Amino acid sequence: MHTYGQPLRIYLDTCCLSRFFDDQAQTRIRQETEVIRLIISQLRTEHWDWISSDALIDEVGRIQDLDQRLRIKGWLTDAHQTVSIGASEISRRKRLEALGFGGLDALHLACAESGTADVFLTTDDRLLRSGSRYNVQLRVRVENPYTWFQEMTENERTRNDR
Repeated sequence: MHTYGQPLRIYLDTCCLSRFFDDQAQTRIRQETEVIRLIISQLRTEHWDWISSDALIDEVGRIQDLDQRLRIKGWLTDAHQTVSIGASEISRRKRLEALGFGGLDALHLACAESGTADVFLTTDDRLLRSGSRYNVQLRVRVENPYTWFQEMTENERTRNDR
């Protein structure tokens, strides 16, 4: 849970980081790409903490497109924390899989929870639906980056208007 005055701790999954390489002809993809660019900018200026994981690094390492793989690997070097996969992450992954999360998604969520991320951002609609369905069982909020950023912007406006 985020404490006011502390930097937000954000976990971006592979879908978010790969959004830059998707066909930008669709409005949704363009909007998500631009917001992810803004989020990464905030992460790099240390207004927010970027949480990564060995699971993320491994998944990115399997991206077929060499340029995409190398660029994303380069971005991940800016992460403030990289969660290693240990017994607690494996155990939590198994519990999340029992709820219906896919194996890799469950491992990402387990790592985000271990890294005490405030939010887990993904553009994967299936994962977003599961995250919403099981939000009570999760220790991290699962959100679409565009929706989440709009909410953050509105909350900031409200706070500044007081």
